Amino acid sequence: NPHSSDMKHLSIFVLLLLLTAGLAAQEQKHVVFLKNKDNNPYSLSNPGAFLTQRSLDRRAKAGISLDFHDLPVTPSYVTQIAATGATVVYPLKWFNAVVINTNAPTVLAQIALLPFVDHIDQVLTDAPASGRPVSGSQDEGAIPPYTVGKAVPAATPKAGNVLNYGLAYNQAHMIAVDGLHNLGFMGQGMMIAVLDAGFANADQYAAFDSLRMKGRILGTRDFSVPGNNVFASTMHTHGTSVLSTMGANLPGEMVGTAPAASYWLIRTEVGDYEALIEEYNWAGGAEFADSLGADIINSSLGYTTFNNTIFDHTYADMDGNTTPVTRAADFAASRGILVVNSAGNDGSNSWHYIGAPADGDSVFTIGAVDDLGTYASFSSVGPTFDGRIKPDVMAQGQGTTIVTGSGLVGGGSGTSFSSPVTAGALACLWQSFPALSAEAIRNAVRNTASKASAPDNQYGWGIPDLIAARALLSTAGAGSLPERAFSLSPLPFASSPVLRFNDHKPGRVDVEILSVTGQVLQEREYDVSGQPSIRLTGFDPLPAGIYFVRITTGGSPQVIRAVKL
Repeated sequence: NPHSSDMKHLSIFVLLLLLTAGLAAQEQKHVVFLKNKDNNPYSLSNPGAFLTQRSLDRRAKAGISLDFHDLPVTPSYVTQIAATGATVVYPLKWFNAVVINTNAPTVLAQIALLPFVDHIDQVLTDAPASGRPVSGSQDEGAIPPYTVGKAVPAATPKAGNVLNYGLAYNQAHMIAVDGLHNLGFMGQGMMIAVLDAGFANADQYAAFDSLRMKGRILGTRDFSVPGNNVFASTMHTHGTSVLSTMGANLPGEMVGTAPAASYWLIRTEVGDYEALIEEYNWAGGAEFADSLGADIINSSLGYTTFNNTIFDHTYADMDGNTTPVTRAADFAASRGILVVNSAGNDGSNSWHYIGAPADGDSVFTIGAVDDLGTYASFSSVGPTFDGRIKPDVMAQGQGTTIVTGSGLVGGGSGTSFSSPVTAGALACLWQSFPALSAEAIRNAVRNTASKASAPDNQYGWGIPDLIAARALLSTAGAGSLPERAFSLSPLPFASSPVLRFNDHKPGRVDVEILSVTGQVLQEREYDVSGQPSIRLTGFDPLPAGIYFVRITTGGSPQVIRAVKL
């Protein structure tokens, strides 16, 4: 069967038929795909003309070189398309395309005949208010919708915390980001781009006073309707609540997971309807975030079905390579951005699975648990259609403390909130190892999460432990964590776990047992020639807790997590 995206690829003749059949009453959005980037005044040898130094530095840190996709769309092509009478909404360099508005069949025909145009896809007919359940910003139409109510009562705060989290303590402590805050890592110097549906009144609410006063809301942009004020009271409040889980600073009431990070607020989602154009809006927002030098994108958005069923995705499309938004997310990740996305709220309905772009293999997908760390029934599950485990990790998304649309501290439920709780925490972790790549951060968090030894399609790798991830990074060195040639079982264990050699037959091996802070507790060399495994008796005198095992066989050491009961 062909992917549904192939079926959505409409020829210009079909478009003309649709438009002349009565759909021309409203503006129609299309994506004009181009053949090349010829006659381009921009050059990869002078990237400072289209990328900030911060963006170039992020690429350099990860060893990423510039390529064709980084070049802007040829400006003269954009000018020629606009000359036909179409309204150019924005270009998309990663797709080498231009998003346009027009309801004139003759204009589309002129564009189709331009020599540099490859094809045209229709991505928005009129926006029907059909009332059918749809996906999108995981509030409007997502099933179940995110809910707002009372926040979960605070757990007993840990003595000595430098921040007074108020009702947000539980969601911070669950993933140990409070431990990073106590070390001074609160997101300073990190740039997070928030792609969402609107940030109504976030420029006025007290929760964001410290961000405003310290210049940490760096700017805004609207790709849904360029030029809009994303803070307007007519905008959606979803992005405001999402931002609050990271950036709010109301000591004693609510403090977010990255209160000292800096934020770009980018509207890509229209709350009133779902249409394929929103996936291209997302791509535009991600490109913009890349050019600014954003370290992290939080996207509490997901796409499965649409008001106009001709554009609907299927589960088969959730293969990491098909939907426009997933391809855009993977482009962003390939530029060194840590893309954090909510898994979706479809766990208890007929769709069941994660949506797009949560299916991306380079996307860090976040599911939801309740305040006790138990799977939230609405949280979308894996696997992806091609069999990969999703989500990646979990955080509190049921009874999460948020700033509600009224500006007051309350509660909300949805993976829309577990995602930014995690994204803010990742900013603090990355801040503590600024020379590392996004991939190294992602791997460390997965390998130290609560189900790292046995990930599944409900919890992924489990609930992160940011302090353990930091300890793992400090022992593993500054490179990406390699695929492990060793495994430890059982996990957790009561005594003497077995270290197995996975497709690896070393002669001699040096094994160190480390504390969570990196202190070497025991070191021993083993002659393991011909043995598939060894038993580590060195754990027997140690108390219960989290440890690391560092294994060296002559090359780079590898570190694995150990949990003793």
